[in-house]
Amino acid sequence: MTSLKIALVGNPNTGKSSLFNALTGLNQKVGNYPGITVEKKIGYCKLSDTQQAEIIDLPGAYSLNPSSEDEHVAVNVLTHSSEPHYPDVVVVVCEVSNLKQNLLLFTQVKDLGLPTILVINMVDQMRKKGISIEVEKLAQALQTKVVLTSTRKGEGLTELKEAIVNYQQLSLTPCVDISRLEAMTFGTSESEQRRKQQKETILRYQFINKILKETYTVDQRKAQTLRARLDRFLIHPFFGYVVFAAILLLIFQAVFTWSSYPMDWIENGFNVFGEWLATKLPAGALSELLIEGILPGIAGITVFIPQIAVLFTLIALLEESGYMSRVVFLMDNVMRRFGLSGKSVVPLISGAACAVPAVMIARNIENWKERLITILVTPFMTCSARLPVYLIIINLVIPDGDFCWISYKAWTFFAMYFLGFAVALLSAFILDKVLKMHKNNSFFIAEIPDYKIPLLRNVCLTVYEKTKGFVVGAGKFILAISILLWFLGSHGVGEKYNSIEATAEQLAQTHQWTAEQKAHYIEAQSLEYSFLGYIGKGIEPVFRPLGYDWKISIGVVASFAAREVFISTLSTVYSLGKDLDTEGEEGEHTILAKMRAEVRPDGTPIYTLGTGISLLLYYAFAMQCLSTVAVVRKETNSWKWTAIQWIFMTGIAYVSAMMAFILIR
Repeated sequence: MTSLKIALVGNPNTGKSSLFNALTGLNQKVGNYPGITVEKKIGYCKLSDTQQAEIIDLPGAYSLNPSSEDEHVAVNVLTHSSEPHYPDVVVVVCEVSNLKQNLLLFTQVKDLGLPTILVINMVDQMRKKGISIEVEKLAQALQTKVVLTSTRKGEGLTELKEAIVNYQQLSLTPCVDISRLEAMTFGTSESEQRRKQQKETILRYQFINKILKETYTVDQRKAQTLRARLDRFLIHPFFGYVVFAAILLLIFQAVFTWSSYPMDWIENGFNVFGEWLATKLPAGALSELLIEGILPGIAGITVFIPQIAVLFTLIALLEESGYMSRVVFLMDNVMRRFGLSGKSVVPLISGAACAVPAVMIARNIENWKERLITILVTPFMTCSARLPVYLIIINLVIPDGDFCWISYKAWTFFAMYFLGFAVALLSAFILDKVLKMHKNNSFFIAEIPDYKIPLLRNVCLTVYEKTKGFVVGAGKFILAISILLWFLGSHGVGEKYNSIEATAEQLAQTHQWTAEQKAHYIEAQSLEYSFLGYIGKGIEPVFRPLGYDWKISIGVVASFAAREVFISTLSTVYSLGKDLDTEGEEGEHTILAKMRAEVRPDGTPIYTLGTGISLLLYYAFAMQCLSTVAVVRKETNSWKWTAIQWIFMTGIAYVSAMMAFILIR
């Protein structure tokens, strides 16, 4: 069976990725282009009994005159035959209601001399928007195959596959004769080259306008749709923010209410599995490593998959509907008032998923001062790695109850998102005033797409990829740290450690302890005088002003690698030496139950409201992510700015956490 290489190209918001998903389904892999953070998506599709296709979904681009990292990637793949994904056929995806703008990219791609197919997507909207297209006439004018598709209804996919199979019949004749431009003298300076690009763009639009005048018509009576009426409200300078805040509150409410049962099932399932392993595996170090080290660490992060998945699902629905593009527009207005560039909008919004790619996206900001400020404040945004910490602490210390039909826990979750965003803006404002660098204000230009009913298929694929990325990303740290913690917590040296069992025997006889009381004493003392116990006791004074004991301190230090490691670390620490017998009440071995049971030497609970708020604030502000530190160093090319950022964020985290503990306890 022969294989073709297909490149999917198109402007953002044309449904290109939806077409990619429709053609490939789950038969795809996601990675990154070498050296950059631009996502690379490759999928596989059977075209016929004798041919299959490797399809690459290139980043959205407005033209082949690149002005961003995404567009550079698309240009490199299409213009360098040495590229591993250099295509046999290019499929340019256009959106039916924005054909004029989209055809600019099509003419540029076709003029590269590559077999090019034009796909006009979202044709199910044609009647509603009063659009009519003379397809055959358009195909003749462009000298290519034109395919009408609707990924929502699955229309046109078979015809597209047939066109790809017969790609050798496609004409390679250029759309626009730019030989006149080649004869002109523009010079070699950047401004002269820009003039040449402008002249070329004018020629192309003259060609496009002439063709569309004969093949494309719009009934203006139907052109004014529901979109205009919705936008007047959703991007209103006041009501737009009210609606966005209300949507976030409802999302956070759903995160807590919809995921509670699946979380309980997962956690209890791990407990039952651990208890079953304890009865089946022979006693020994390997069994203890698995049951007390690796399994609790994995359970500590896996239990949050339902809440993470619910959040990703609801965010994906907003993205698919076109609403998130309106949020970017709203945020642009806010950020300008705090000294941020209009182009800072995308990095900061992206920071709500992960700071690493968000920081790298900032390289598209031309002005160094604006780029530096964006890089320095982006890690304040609430990323997905913070979510497990927030979720378990909020569940632990925030009481049940509601205000305005929204639970206190959802309000707290909302407050953490708002707090991260507010501190990012405030920090940007301060940095803008303090940094004595020249700044030319840049502007962010983006197209606001039509509203769409989200495709369930696309939503499911998005949630699957993001949830898998979260679990795999956390897992690479969790496994190593869980093994290390188990070893440090299960071994020790010194007279106190070696005499624990003898001391327990004497105390048991003196106080007439039961076997269970004696075992509990041995477990507690073994952990306290182990290597891990000594390390925890050593760093405890640093974190004691924040309300943390030595076990929490270990979790905080271990989570410098990645924030989500905090939960798996505590799961492992609280499981070390614990009796996995099943005689207790159901749920008593869950991580929440163990955390609630932790007490100080005076008998007071460790996890009070003061300690909980202190932890929330610390993780809201601290730079607890080794990957982010590395990428900031790379993007700024300076250890100075990396150190300043780490000290600034950690300082804010420490002081705010300490003040919260002092005031609330």
